[in-house]
Amino acid sequence: MVARGLLAFTLLLVLTGSASAAAKQPYQVDLESFSFAGGEKAGTAASGGALTLGASGLTSAPYADPHGYGTKTYESGSWTSAWHDPGFAFSQAVPSWNATTPARTWIQVELRARTQDARETKWYVLGRWASGDGDFHRTSVPGQGDKDASIAIDTFIPKRAMLAYQLRLTLYREIGAESPSVTKLSTVVANDAEPYVPSATTMAREMILPVPEYSQEIHAGHYPEFDGGGEAWCSPTSTAMILGFWQRGPTPAAYSWVTPADHPDPWVDHAARYTYDYNYNGAGNWPFNVAYAHTFGLEGAVTQLHSLAEAEQYVKAGIPLVASLSFGSGKLDGFLFKGTNGHLLTIVGFTASGDVVSNDPAALSDDDVQRTYDRAQFEKAWMESTGGLVYLFYAPGTTLPTL
Repeated sequence: MVARGLLAFTLLLVLTGSASAAAKQPYQVDLESFSFAGGEKAGTAASGGALTLGASGLTSAPYADPHGYGTKTYESGSWTSAWHDPGFAFSQAVPSWNATTPARTWIQVELRARTQDARETKWYVLGRWASGDGDFHRTSVPGQGDKDASIAIDTFIPKRAMLAYQLRLTLYREIGAESPSVTKLSTVVANDAEPYVPSATTMAREMILPVPEYSQEIHAGHYPEFDGGGEAWCSPTSTAMILGFWQRGPTPAAYSWVTPADHPDPWVDHAARYTYDYNYNGAGNWPFNVAYAHTFGLEGAVTQLHSLAEAEQYVKAGIPLVASLSFGSGKLDGFLFKGTNGHLLTIVGFTASGDVVSNDPAALSDDDVQRTYDRAQFEKAWMESTGGLVYLFYAPGTTLPTL
């Protein structure tokens, strides 16, 4: 399975001195969504909660698209957040965003951190993104590692835990194009506390949300230029299922490029194409999936939960989740394959005893997508591999649970 592989969460235990210290700490997570009313603006303006390019103060520079569109000149403006201290030393960070990028525009998200000896790292690029692919290739950026940290596609991985971070958001457009707009910029950070402690269920009855069921496996071999379907498409297939639950997604005209005409679930192919990361060569980039969902009006963020007991509160509130996990051979009974080094699936409900009901795209047909997984096995696989990472998508106005 090729969703993303193991999150840095499991790798962080090799940080010098961190494993023994973290073992004595509770697992801590901080999700921060930033207001554009604050921060430092250079060529940008905030209005109605959205950040756009301003009327003045823009800079102009060429950008060489490494994936085939050549060099173009863009004008740009930026916004830089204040430093954010989550209140604990963190050992991973994942930004995500909700944005609109008209033709010939794109955005870039960067992060830098403050070390425990009060030193500031360099800026690391966590994504260059546009909703379309007609004039710009959305991409993560390789080769950024240094003495302080590395970037694993969409995840900031410090070599020693950090105390605070700062974001920089840059908006780009070709001259004469409309401005891109960003309405939400979030970052989740967590420590590498262990060991994992299983949670007790909060369910008093079975509850299963009516999420549509789509198989990734029926797409095996489809569109090799977007990683070829099958096991490679667990993330966009899961994203498409959640979009379907909220009655959102591409129109038939938008996926009319999918051939042949009787191609099954063409909205899954659409999701794979428009979440595809041209550096990663896959559709499993976490913030790219969140940003894709926003193009159909959903709000959302990449975040992490402490347990399945927290996931239950979202289901009770009518909000299904996409979860990222990995596990060894035979560690999740009922899974299509022996194990996985990275897989995305949905959490759509729970039994009265707390077992997980999942629309798992790792199925041979749409009819076989929904299955029930043992609570203890699922929670262990999820928490120990990615620290409870989920895609959280919801319709505007939805009341989120208080955890």
